[in-house]
Amino acid sequence: MVDTAHTYVIVGAGPAGLQLSYHLQQQGADYLTFERGAEPGGFFRRFPRHRRLNSLNAVHTDSSDPGIRLRYDGNSLLNDDPELLFSKFSQEYLPAADDLVRYLAEFQRIHQLRVRYGTTVEQVSREDDEFTVRTDRGVVRARCLVVATGWGRPFVPDIPGIEHATGYEEMDVDPDRYTGRRVLIIGKGNSAFETASSILGRASVVHLASRRPLRLAYDTWHPGDVRGRHGAILDSDRFTPLHAVLDCTIDAIRPVDGGFRVSITDTHAPGETVELDYHEVLRCTGFRMDTSLFDASCAPDMVRDGRLPGLRPDWQSSNVDDLYFAGTVAQARDVRHAASPFIDGFRYNLRTFTRLLRERYDDVPLPAATTSGEPASLTTVMLDRVNGSPALWTQSGYLCDVFVRDDATGDFRHHEDLPEDYAVPRFADSSHCYTLALRRGRADGSDTDRRPTRASTVIHPVVRRYRHGELVAEQHLPGDLLAGWRRPDRHVEPLVRFLGRDLADGS
Repeated sequence: MVDTAHTYVIVGAGPAGLQLSYHLQQQGADYLTFERGAEPGGFFRRFPRHRRLNSLNAVHTDSSDPGIRLRYDGNSLLNDDPELLFSKFSQEYLPAADDLVRYLAEFQRIHQLRVRYGTTVEQVSREDDEFTVRTDRGVVRARCLVVATGWGRPFVPDIPGIEHATGYEEMDVDPDRYTGRRVLIIGKGNSAFETASSILGRASVVHLASRRPLRLAYDTWHPGDVRGRHGAILDSDRFTPLHAVLDCTIDAIRPVDGGFRVSITDTHAPGETVELDYHEVLRCTGFRMDTSLFDASCAPDMVRDGRLPGLRPDWQSSNVDDLYFAGTVAQARDVRHAASPFIDGFRYNLRTFTRLLRERYDDVPLPAATTSGEPASLTTVMLDRVNGSPALWTQSGYLCDVFVRDDATGDFRHHEDLPEDYAVPRFADSSHCYTLALRRGRADGSDTDRRPTRASTVIHPVVRRYRHGELVAEQHLPGDLLAGWRRPDRHVEPLVRFLGRDLADGS
């Protein structure tokens, strides 16, 4: 391949790489995407191992509004074809991974994205404000490099004898393989529970073990925590002596008599150690990003035990200019606070990300509408947004709309779907900057009442006013179990009053 240069080079054609490619192509940007596989979505061709997704696919809803329906569609990519929705590929509420693979291939086929398949990126270096991307088919230069490779390697905890455990990525998924056997699963995330659920009716003993306590999505509101469909193992933990979920430190794994002896220390009784014997030890401890493609000139700083790249608020590497990350690996700014690791979250991040890239590298202004500064008009725009936006819904507490006042006219510039930690410093020169977001819980975290008449753990709108980057006022509107915020007495009038008082203040 002849040496070429592009403004944007994307590495990886999974859901994030395809979504970003689509947005850049729609705007006529100069980009090229590399994918080592012959087709898109290589990760999902192999994972999850038991081939059932956790992402919800609510095909039947009460609304005909496409934006509202996307709130409950965990797998579709954003695009201008109303027929290219994941619901056309599966009607299952918890769909099969193979259906997502088919969907991604069709997304690529219909939009004819500029993806170079069968091309492995071997090394990336940086010199003279551009990247050199070396592949097994030649060299390409890039002004901006976006890594959308997803998880590239298993995360292997530092446990003596961990090499004796069989990794999630290579374990036998045939349940009969574990019939009558004592099985230890290291980890208490979804991959561990997925594995435990598959062998629960075959194995004689199933233990799931890790240091941190179990986190259930039902309790934490975080979609990456353990999902309710794995409840059988929890019932077994309570009602039989056979299976258990253990909070413990695994001190060592040793081969003994054709099996394994595992030393553990109880988290809740420090110093209390026990040895247990198992036929199988399975490692289900998650993944990390593969950084082997970067040379020393552009190696990104890593966070979260080396699993994720550190990021600036615009998804740029914390230490390498013009290096960005997209998709699952671009979650360091909002770990456990939003849905950024998942398709239904990062599809909106990437729409905003595209706008930021185009502004920086192609001099395309960041989109903004003009909104009247009259309190009733501003209230109408704000409530229309929280009632109709799937981005603010899915990325609650992370993405927000921003309203920046023009002091000369009194009108507001309205920017949609910006990360709040990006927006506040960007518009720090403004005396009146409002952010509008959906959030859970009160500002002080004290209210756990789930009644729809209170600003509680039920998702609800919050307006914050910043003056020169400093938070000076905040208005919570009551939650609603049906996610509708238009009641005159509870939503409209309180917001009009808040905005009227604040704007009249003049400070």
